[in-house]
Amino acid sequence: MVKTRLAHLPSHKTMADFDYSFQPGVDPKQIAELLTLRFIEHAENVLLLGPPGVGKTHVAVALAVEAIAKGYTAYFVTLQQLIDYLAEGNEPVGAKMRVLLRPKLLVIDEMGYLPLDRQAANWLFELVSRRYEKGSIILTSNKSYGDWSSLFPEVAIASAILDRLLHHSTTINIRGGQSYRLKEKRRGGVIPTVDQAGSS
Repeated sequence: MVKTRLAHLPSHKTMADFDYSFQPGVDPKQIAELLTLRFIEHAENVLLLGPPGVGKTHVAVALAVEAIAKGYTAYFVTLQQLIDYLAEGNEPVGAKMRVLLRPKLLVIDEMGYLPLDRQAANWLFELVSRRYEKGSIILTSNKSYGDWSSLFPEVAIASAILDRLLHHSTTINIRGGQSYRLKEKRRGGVIPTVDQAGSS
């Protein structure tokens, strides 16, 4: 429990809770391979791509929960939290960067919602570069790789970050027609289903 708290996970989810029938594009065999955690042993990365609400964060958290259960250290942070942490002036960026290099698994959630300025882009490049072939990163993004250049002040930085992330990695594209969050609200009656909306 202590390791789970220190990991700052936003929730406790496992792949046993994941609705594969709702997201048939997710391959259970591919997930089963990731759950062996060999990717952490080999300092490889996992990139989860897809629109909002399709289960990217669920998969990322579930892999982190499994890693912690198997004795690995993990840390979860959204990209905005990461940038805010590095921008705070209470201690040197170098010391903060060392904190982010410690866990065997670093989960960076919500890449792509906001563009990065030059300083933030440089910090992300440094973090990815220093973890390269030393520690695993799970990264979730609502943008395809072709759209990453729009998030960075220079295409060269986007390319350099992608080059290091993708060299030893697994990419999972989750293409869902509906959002999990909206699905749960419909199930609870908060949002009407299409049939209910049409008949009202």
